[in-house]
Amino acid sequence: MKAVLITIGDEILSGNTVDTNSTYIASHLRTIGIPVAQIFTISDETDIIKNTLKSAFTLGDLVIMTGGLGPTRDDKTKIALAAYFNDELKLDEETFDHLRRLFIKRKREHLLEINKDQAVVLSKAHIFQNENGSAPCQMIEENGQIAICLPGVPYEVKPLIKDKIIPFLKTKFSLDHIISHIISIVDFPESLLALTIEKWELALPKNITLSYLPIGNRVKLRLTGTGKDLSKLDNQLKEEAQKLKPLIGEKVISWNGNEIQQILKDLLIEKKLTISSAESCTGGELARLITSVPGSSHYFLGGIIPYDAAKKVKLLGVSDQTLREKTVVSAEVAQEMSLGCQKLLETDISLSTTGVSGPGSDEFGNEVGTVFYSIRVKDFEKTNRLFLPHLERNDFANFVSQRVLQDLVEVLIRENF
Repeated sequence: MKAVLITIGDEILSGNTVDTNSTYIASHLRTIGIPVAQIFTISDETDIIKNTLKSAFTLGDLVIMTGGLGPTRDDKTKIALAAYFNDELKLDEETFDHLRRLFIKRKREHLLEINKDQAVVLSKAHIFQNENGSAPCQMIEENGQIAICLPGVPYEVKPLIKDKIIPFLKTKFSLDHIISHIISIVDFPESLLALTIEKWELALPKNITLSYLPIGNRVKLRLTGTGKDLSKLDNQLKEEAQKLKPLIGEKVISWNGNEIQQILKDLLIEKKLTISSAESCTGGELARLITSVPGSSHYFLGGIIPYDAAKKVKLLGVSDQTLREKTVVSAEVAQEMSLGCQKLLETDISLSTTGVSGPGSDEFGNEVGTVFYSIRVKDFEKTNRLFLPHLERNDFANFVSQRVLQDLVEVLIRENF
């Protein structure tokens, strides 16, 4: 079985909204052995929706649609579905009762009547009630084809997929498991890495595939296996990964970790270390990444954003003389920031960033894209400089933060803290 995803909405085509639903749905379908053959993003037009449905069902037996379900006149998804499946729309009393209870709970019952159309569904549809919104999820199954139509709001889509759609599909079909192990490698150019492990890659079993996923100066090798027995499949992936140790073992920072913040978490918990951050040019992105992992409260004690130079002096004890002689964007200031942060928040590890994220250079003439960061682990300190003039502000903050955490992971492994 293969799936096709259709994202409906002019707001996505215009670039005003990012489609996060497709990534979420595809990743969850993978866990039950359903690969995604293609993703369409289309406007909210009846003919376009019908034609896309027709194309989608030539690529897969399962089509999952998001968006276009709402009380307004520009939502044409239900009309298109009814036309495609030769069905009619009707008011579903069970859905309307669910809608009534939802509006009463939210103290918005005065809006019930004008939202009544949300309970109008296809007569052939199986309904998955939406506990977090007013538009239900509808599933139509006909002639071996399944169409599942969800609302577009991500916080409504996620629980519907995780708690209702995935369990339904898992029960309905006998599917192979698909699992992945991700090996994170540093300081190894992708082309040289591919050459080094070529014989190993060519000898992989037929049920295992390999993908190269470069991110900054790190390369993630994703081993993906397919099989009926989950435990056996997991062991098979581990055995294949073990064969890489003599080839690239010294360059590996994690044998099964995807996100750098998750890899860092495992290290910090294992080594019983605490961490804090003092950020200028990254504006809190470091702290956001660290705390995005469940359980981070066990090791992350806090972070500050002393964006103004005077606050660097007052809060972190950065020297006025250093600021005058070296400017705010300098290795020396980064070092004094990390030292001040370590003392202020009383942590084993402290991280600091200072730089120019643009769009213009700073008052001292430091070029856009210049950044210094300091990593301090107990009495050990490492400072690095990056120059990233091609990155926009948000991408700059994310790239620098990812790189700082990766460097910290390498320090913790190489220096044996």
